[in-house]
Amino acid sequence: MKSASLLTLACLLASAAFGARAQDGEARNRVVIVENVKFDYAQVLNVEPVFQTLRATRTEEHCEPVSTRTLAPVNVTGEEPQEDKGRFGRFMDSVRSIFRREDGSEEEMPVVEAPPANNGPLLTRDCRIIPVGREFRRPIAYDVDYVYKGTKYRSRLPDDPGNRLKIRVSITPWVAAEQGGAANP
Repeated sequence: MKSASLLTLACLLASAAFGARAQDGEARNRVVIVENVKFDYAQVLNVEPVFQTLRATRTEEHCEPVSTRTLAPVNVTGEEPQEDKGRFGRFMDSVRSIFRREDGSEEEMPVVEAPPANNGPLLTRDCRIIPVGREFRRPIAYDVDYVYKGTKYRSRLPDDPGNRLKIRVSITPWVAAEQGGAANP
């Protein structure tokens, strides 16, 4: 019985010593350091946009222009050129030509004619397909230089802040590993 009580007493003393040692190591873990935060404004000095450059290539038809100065004039109507009759005269001729037959006699119902077949030579332009490169730039961020209480800072922000920048000021005490439970000097 005596040996059991001595063994129990030894275990209690060892656990008390170990607990006291563990409490010394956990002194920093028992105290929650609160962060002191306030919001203030800084003066913006400079804002530089950061651009993203996108490059794309697409194919386009590029045609050389056809010079019409070297071509002879073409009569598209098929009629002989006439002397200028004025607006009313041209209007009457166009209305009269609608109701006229091929043999020259007039009829009451208009005749719808098929468009003439293009059997003659066509004017073709010199066209070729060429790749055309495009470049697009868009701002994705802004490098902002600002000053707060005499100290200059630079940050990359998603938007242009304008003349003043709202900042978050945080002050937290620094607890060193050697400091532990010792008194502060």
